[in-house]
Amino acid sequence: MRIFENNKLVYSIYSRALSLTISKDFANLKNGKINITKHQDSEQFNRRRELLAVEEEANKKKIIQAHGQEHFKTQVKTQFFKRVNAQVDKEFNNKENLYMNVLKIEDAAPSIMEILAVKAASINRITPLAKSLPWLCSELINLVNKPQYRKRSDIQVTEPHLALSYVGLGNLKLVMPVFMLKHWLPAYTTPYPLMKRKLWNDSLSVALAAQLLAKEQGLDEFTAFTAGMLSNLGLLAVTRGFLNTYSELYNKELRTAYDDKDKKLHDVLVTLDVAPELLLEQLLQRSSKVAADMVELMRFDRLQITEPLFDLAYAVDIDHMCPIAKLVTKARAYVTFRNLAKEDLISTDEAKILLTAGQLTKNDIALLKKSDIDHIKLAFN
Repeated sequence: MRIFENNKLVYSIYSRALSLTISKDFANLKNGKINITKHQDSEQFNRRRELLAVEEEANKKKIIQAHGQEHFKTQVKTQFFKRVNAQVDKEFNNKENLYMNVLKIEDAAPSIMEILAVKAASINRITPLAKSLPWLCSELINLVNKPQYRKRSDIQVTEPHLALSYVGLGNLKLVMPVFMLKHWLPAYTTPYPLMKRKLWNDSLSVALAAQLLAKEQGLDEFTAFTAGMLSNLGLLAVTRGFLNTYSELYNKELRTAYDDKDKKLHDVLVTLDVAPELLLEQLLQRSSKVAADMVELMRFDRLQITEPLFDLAYAVDIDHMCPIAKLVTKARAYVTFRNLAKEDLISTDEAKILLTAGQLTKNDIALLKKSDIDHIKLAFN
């Protein structure tokens, strides 16, 4: 988000929040925190310390050889990371490829959203489009068959059309953006196993917070909720694209070293980790712009979220944003604050800076604080 990027203090806080999305250890490292292990058995610890002292003395003899090896490793790492960044740059500069082949967005999904944005929306208009999306049919059927949404006499629902009828247009305005984003989540975020869940949780919280603020201000809740949800689309796309590219290039380098019988290179490659710094750099540089680009390619007409997404990506002053973009900015600032505060990664002064940058009023904060912005509330007849 441009308004966060242009403020050095806010940028540092926002960068820390994205580091936390990647992993808590990485965020602690970026914030200067050091995890200290408590030793319960001091006698055992002292024996271990003596052994380490002996090992340290022995290792002094290997320093000269190790220096050469470390230099080689640094060279390999630097060159490989340059190739990763170059390939990522190439892939993300092709918006259509990202849309079609990385996220694999089918036209039927935004078409359903466009129908939901008009007063003449109907289940009959949506059903053919929904049936063309197997993942959506599965989500809808699973939803209506959950115990909390079924009457005792209800039989198991197996048909998409019937599931849509049960869900209804009102609920569909909530679950459709949710199911879309869920479908576009990275299949995996190894070696950061919790990142996928964090991306999902943050997307939902930003969307629900934006919806609450829209209701309070008399703005369209569906537009605010969807803009909030899809504002995270760039984070998903960048994470997915980066990790896929890294994995492909890494495996290719590893195979080449093995085939060439280059043991020295192979041994160094197996010690490399997916650098969180590289991923963070890409997230900070691209995510908001990618979200805007992807929504633009959805070619919405009735659903007015393209302008808000571009405001989030490019506006340098929150006062120049459209009303929905302002709400999403507030929602993101609050969710960012909440995430960091939960992990004790933000000071009181920093919290004030962040919330002020998002122009959250005391009433906004009070409303969001007392509300559940982690769970969707559906109403079935």
